[in-house]
Formats: sequence, C-alpha cells, structure tokens
Amino acid sequence: MKASLVSLFSLAIVIALPSCTTFDPYTGEQKTTKTAIGASIGAGVGAVVAYLDNKDEDSRKRNKRILAAAGGGAAIGGGIGYYMDAQEAKLRQQLRGSGVSVERVGDNINLIMPGNITFATNSADINGSFYSVLDSVALVIEEYDKTLVVVAGHTDSDGAATFNEILSERRAQSVSGYLASQSILPDRLETIGFGERQPIADNDSAAGKQLNRRVEITLLPISG
Repeated sequence: MKASLVSLFSLAIVIALPSCTTFDPYTGEQKTTKTAIGASIGAGVGAVVAYLDNKDEDSRKRNKRILAAAGGGAAIGGGIGYYMDAQEAKLRQQLRGSGVSVERVGDNINLIMPGNITFATNSADINGSFYSVLDSVALVIEEYDKTLVVVAGHTDSDGAATFNEILSERRAQSVSGYLASQSILPDRLETIGFGERQPIADNDSAAGKQLNRRVEITLLPISG
C-alpha cells in the first residue's frame, strides 16, 4: 500500500505502542491491556497495517472514492488527531457496558469484540443480542466517514489451522456484511481472517484462549 496511508501509520504505531490504552466498558477506566501487549509483538493494529501493506489493490483510487462519498473529496489533513479523538469519544460513550473494548494506537482506533459475546462456538452467525452493539458502532463510523474500516477475525489454537482460518474469515465477513447493511460504504470495508496466527494471550490457558477468540474492527484515518 502507498506511503500516503500505511507508511504513516506504521510510524505512528511504533511511536505510540508503549502508551496504548483500553477503555474498560464495565468500570469506565482506562488501562493498559493484554491486547496492547499483543499489538507490540505484531498483533492487533500492526497485523492489519501489514496486511494492507501487502495488498495489490490501488489504495489511492479506493481512498478517492471514499472521500468523494464523504463529500468534498478532501482528506483529513492536519486534523487527524482531533478527528480520531472525537470519533473515539463517541465510540467509548456508545459502547460503555457492551463488553467491547476500545483501544487507541496512535491515530488508529481498535474495537475488540470478544468471541463469547459475538458468536456461538464454531459459528459465524452473529448472536442476536449483539446486533444492537453493531448498530451503535455503525452510527459512529457512518458519521466519521473519512476512515478505512478493517474487520479482522481471530481464533484460539484449538482445532486445525485451516478450519480456524476459514472460521475467522467467515466471522469477519458476517460483521462486515452487517455494517454494509447499515449504510456503511462498501469501499470503506476491508475483511481479513487471521485464524490463530495473531494471538494476544497465551493459548495454554482457558483465559488466554478466550482473549484470542475475537473480532476486531480497526479504524484507519485517510490522510492526504
């Protein structure tokens, strides 16, 4: 992917990782998380940026389509931090008490959705109770429409790697498809299944496996 997007974010991730924090949806407090630790060794946002960097698609053309749909066609420019701050604040407000964590890494926002509240075991069908949470996410990202939305599925290491890869991709596609049905521009949506390749915790424990079973929505601002 071109330097207009990925190179900038790669640098931002390197600088920002030590201060990566997450909002606890139950207590209302910010805290350093296992996800932040995982991101520092290549998981989370770092894996998403690496994935985008290796895509053959002409990102500049896609970004122009997104900006044109957003109105005016202008990139965020020097106000990226403020733009993402405002979006982050709304997401934190909307997702309080939902079980979804909001992680900020530089100018990027990562929403971590635990598998136990999103999907049934071995299923890619979204839990009925989770649609309202996705509706809240869609409302915010529709308003802040100068961002690329990457939906990534992850699993623990139980079962065959091929099965996990397919399951994680199907789950990501389910979430991405629902967001598209809620008026999110399809050009903004990227979908990837990482399977078991990007753990954020130890797969040797039940607690670690639970953390690894997740869907993440990463919001990347489109700059000039």
